[in-house]
Amino acid sequence: MGSHKIALLPGDGTGPEVLREGVKVLDAAASKFNIKLDYQEYDFGGERYKRTGETLPDSALEELKSCHAIFLGAIGHPDVKPGILEVGILLKARFALDQYINLRPVKLYPNVDTPLKDKGPAHVDFVVVRENTGGIYTGMGGAAMVGTPHEAATQVMLYTRPVVDRCLRYAYEYTKKRNRKNMLTLVHKCNVLTNVGDLWVRAHEEMGATEYPDIKRDYNHVDACTMWMVKTPEYYDVIVTANMFGDIITDLGAMIQGGMGIAAGGNINPEGVSMFEPIGGSAPKYTGKNVINPLAAICAGGMMLETLGEDAAGAAIDKAVHDALASGKITSLSAGRMGMGTSEVGDLVASLV
Repeated sequence: MGSHKIALLPGDGTGPEVLREGVKVLDAAASKFNIKLDYQEYDFGGERYKRTGETLPDSALEELKSCHAIFLGAIGHPDVKPGILEVGILLKARFALDQYINLRPVKLYPNVDTPLKDKGPAHVDFVVVRENTGGIYTGMGGAAMVGTPHEAATQVMLYTRPVVDRCLRYAYEYTKKRNRKNMLTLVHKCNVLTNVGDLWVRAHEEMGATEYPDIKRDYNHVDACTMWMVKTPEYYDVIVTANMFGDIITDLGAMIQGGMGIAAGGNINPEGVSMFEPIGGSAPKYTGKNVINPLAAICAGGMMLETLGEDAAGAAIDKAVHDALASGKITSLSAGRMGMGTSEVGDLVASLV
């Protein structure tokens, strides 16, 4: 029996509601597969910040380091200036826990509308591996003469070979484990970003040739990738990319898989503590109405189990989401139009695990 200590961060808005359903489905899977999940809940978010001025104190980070994973509802409060909670909680945890991989499956489930004409579940099923702690997001650079007509600003895309290599190695291993098309596509902009792009391209080629000869090596410029994701999404298996490009293309991925209501993500440290979340945000206007879609949180819980080594339980949750949508009982992914409430969706998926 596997045993895992899970930190729960319900957060703001509808976060607690979707997390509750995610936990409901996790518990169903844990019962079926004889897994012990030990939950510890934390109240970090907008209400705590308003009360105490704290976002994520260092003492809490030390506690989180003792957990096996973090399961997040949502962060974002209408009464707190945008950026304070996101930087003070999400980014702080990401950097402090060295969650250097952002994992975003892009998968279209049955009976889910996609804006792509004549595309169905067989065409949209790939994964984006985004480098999650380097690049422009490190904030290196500065500004001068701010507020004058000659204002100047820089922000540096910094990558070292070890940071690139560890991301690529994760992506190659994930492609190997996925064992679908066994193709890894590097997405960058090496024709313009010649220094950093060249580093990524050479590292991709060298690692693939020497360590993963059975994996096909592929490359797209990021602008071309956005076109092909719309025109022929079925081409892709696993995409690996730098931080900024991954941030952009995963939002496109969310739309072609049916929207934010089904999009889940993991911020992963393969050697440490990872954090899993629905990517749709806190949706405060729907708080407490039992109308928000919990499927992204449920999918995030399945990703969490898979990352913890509970592959069978993670796959069972994914199949339960598939079967729930295939049943036709969920009429839409949009809040208030699902044909059933938030808790009823959770009940349905849990019953199918």
